[in-house]
Amino acid sequence: MQIANQPIGPGRRPYLIAEMSGNHNQSLERALAIVDAAAASGADAVKLQTYTAETMTLDVRAPGFVIEDSGSLWSGRQLFELYQQAHTPWEWHRPIMERAAAHGLHCFSSPFDETAVDFLETLDVPAYKIASFEVTDLRLVRRVAATGKPMIMSTGMATAAEIDEAIRTARAAGCRDLVLLKCTSTYPATPDNTHIATIPHMRQLFGCEVGLSDHTMGCGVAVAATALGATVIEKHFTLARSDGGVDSAFSLEPAEFALLRAETERAVQALGQVHYGPTEAEKRSLAFRRSLYISRDTKAGEVLSTDNVRIVRPGFGLEPRLFDVVMGRTLRKDAAAGTPLSWDLLA
Repeated sequence: MQIANQPIGPGRRPYLIAEMSGNHNQSLERALAIVDAAAASGADAVKLQTYTAETMTLDVRAPGFVIEDSGSLWSGRQLFELYQQAHTPWEWHRPIMERAAAHGLHCFSSPFDETAVDFLETLDVPAYKIASFEVTDLRLVRRVAATGKPMIMSTGMATAAEIDEAIRTARAAGCRDLVLLKCTSTYPATPDNTHIATIPHMRQLFGCEVGLSDHTMGCGVAVAATALGATVIEKHFTLARSDGGVDSAFSLEPAEFALLRAETERAVQALGQVHYGPTEAEKRSLAFRRSLYISRDTKAGEVLSTDNVRIVRPGFGLEPRLFDVVMGRTLRKDAAAGTPLSWDLLA
């Protein structure tokens, strides 16, 4: 598949998405600076989130509308107030996308309701992302699929049956290009709770490209996922975690994202293909294997033994596996110490 003429698939480096989310801290100037930094760090795309507090939740403090999980980064926050702080104003979308285009970056978004899809269509976004928490909102999935644009769907918390239902819904509504992202919807996520071994299984089970939406710290998990076949990697991105923001604690800084780009490229290069024996690059190193050598000056007619033959480097003599075969044979001609043993020396 491809997004805006950029191919995505096996054998290529992963398509890297820098997720801005709410890390703009309600500053358009900072949002544009994030785009600049993402481009300089090797991102292929910047992703936004398109919603308002009103389209996400109700402005109430009833049970469930205040985060009570003491382990959450947002414990004690009212949902409405949190989404007000984190949302990207809709009037910012165009200048952000124009800045991305100036860098040759793709810019698209996660819509959270149908009005957001309608708005994003006016901006001619090249793709859509369905967030993990929305993958069971089949009405939204259907609306996004109907655009005919490539779809990226995160699968955090979703069962295999829920993923299958979302895929069937998207396909029936017109989706042709689809990427699933393995995701753990905890913030931050820990490596031991990420289960990236699921990636090749997802590819086989659902028959589509699979990547990783990664909320762990650092880039190690993303590099490992690349080795397992992930063709898209999404990481939250910020200018500096110390600047704060709703998602800053589990976001990559520019230097870290640049490292992600470099290391995922190396991972793809390292995969290669099934291969045994020396590569072209290794053939020169064959000289440094051990082989059989005359270890002291030896006269013609002398019998070969451990007294005059040793297994040493370099590798220009007979292979070490032939040591027992040549023991007891006699020399055909004189051989000085340091002579590689060969069949034509033997009587």
